[in-house]
Amino acid sequence: MGARRDYYRDPDAPRPNSLRPGASALVTDEDGRVLMQRRGDSGNWSLPGGIMETGETLGDCAVRETHEETGLDIAITGLLGIYTDPEHVIAYTDGEVRQEFAVVYYGRVIGGEISVSHESTEVRFIAPVDLEELPVHETVRLRLRHHAEKRRRPYLG
Repeated sequence: MGARRDYYRDPDAPRPNSLRPGASALVTDEDGRVLMQRRGDSGNWSLPGGIMETGETLGDCAVRETHEETGLDIAITGLLGIYTDPEHVIAYTDGEVRQEFAVVYYGRVIGGEISVSHESTEVRFIAPVDLEELPVHETVRLRLRHHAEKRRRPYLG
């Protein structure tokens, strides 16, 4: 898989040809800053996450991907939401066009040290107000808004 392009509510977006379950983790530090990675494929800041592998749960996927992409070990503490908007598609240079299917968990750091993976150019905790000025895809901004709203129930969409 190479570079990717996200389409959101774009009438010119290509038609999806794949649907793969994925998981992300929204992890905050003691100051309320959010763990973010700058993606190497798009340049956007994003939550750590990725595609579920055979033999693991989606929760396992969020824990594994967070470790692989940030160097941090986390424990799942809750569920922010389920994001399956058919108007968000991701086109890859290999021809795959994937419809969004992401479950976003809350997590807390239980070990490890921040490090940059081959998938990212930078990893750090960022204050929500600082994220307003950084390149963040609108679908990730939606997740961040849901987090800021301190919802009592997970988002189901």
